[in-house]
Amino acid sequence: MTAFDDLLARAEGLTVRGQRNVLGIVGAPASGKTTLAWALANALGSRAAVVGMDGFHLAQVELRRLGRTERKGAPDTFDAAGYYHLIRRLAEGRETVYAPEFRREIEEPIASAVAVPPEVQLVITEGNYLLLPDDPWSAIRPLLTEAWFLAPDEPERIERLVSRHRRYGRSLVEAKQRALGSDQRNADLISQTRDRADLVLENLPLANFAI
Repeated sequence: MTAFDDLLARAEGLTVRGQRNVLGIVGAPASGKTTLAWALANALGSRAAVVGMDGFHLAQVELRRLGRTERKGAPDTFDAAGYYHLIRRLAEGRETVYAPEFRREIEEPIASAVAVPPEVQLVITEGNYLLLPDDPWSAIRPLLTEAWFLAPDEPERIERLVSRHRRYGRSLVEAKQRALGSDQRNADLISQTRDRADLVLENLPLANFAI
């Protein structure tokens, strides 16, 4: 088990004055990516910013047009090329970049919601498919200074996922169907990418992280 202080020290090593680094945090739905990303960013203060892959979810209207509404969260329900180009600009660190943010309460991305100025030394980006070997996702891994993969206890992860779905309006039956259906298919795909990470974090005690 890795202590948060150890992870913070490793992230702090990526904060270099006058230099931009990108840390990718990867894992299945409800593995704790957002919790860890914000815990690190809050501890690092103005040196770090968080940019989520979920800001590149296709809008509901586009998912309906493509017939992919029931598969929301699968790799082809994101603007992967758009995410790649954003990470490339962030890795360059030459200008203020405005990134989108996903709002779960409305299930839609909001454009230009996160400002990342050039003086930020570390961009922490979190998402499911940062290590996927298929195009266009495969172009993202070379832009990451480091990639960490979260591998929590599976029953605990699924329990968190069901709770999340219920929090945003699904019944218990609907929440379990989603968590054990399309979400699990995506989780199985994500788990196959863990060997492309620099660090695999198993059973990280997320409840101890202050965000």
